[in-house]
Amino acid sequence: MMLTRVAGTARQTEGMVERRPTLSAWESSVERQIRDAIDRGEFDNLPGAGTPLPGLDGPRDEEWWVKEKLRREKVSHLPPALAVRRELEVARERIAAATSEAAVRRIVTEINERIVHVNSRTTTGPPSTLMRLDVELVLQRWTVARSEVR
Repeated sequence: MMLTRVAGTARQTEGMVERRPTLSAWESSVERQIRDAIDRGEFDNLPGAGTPLPGLDGPRDEEWWVKEKLRREKVSHLPPALAVRRELEVARERIAAATSEAAVRRIVTEINERIVHVNSRTTTGPPSTLMRLDVELVLQRWTVARSEVR
């Protein structure tokens, strides 16, 4: 059984010697591959070339990649009670932009169903303190706001 050392470390495995390059030999191999790719022009015209990396000047955040992935995928990471508050804000914006009484009723009905669902089934995170919207009161305010705009 013969064990040899050539350009790094060697290991005996069933009569064969497996040779692994040293770290410096590996690094030079990688550097050579990068240099060859540059010479072939594989790094030319990459998207974002010449622009600064986003968030480089911001505070260091270990979970930046998770937050970025959630933002890109449009996934909410809020507890249900907080998410429904945001949904209520969006519903109010939609109500203000609605063009008919039927649309207002539909939006109020949808957000009320969501509030009832969160209030009755959420057991994690902060508790929800939202109350259902009064459809008639919302319609009255919507009508007044529309008449003031005209």
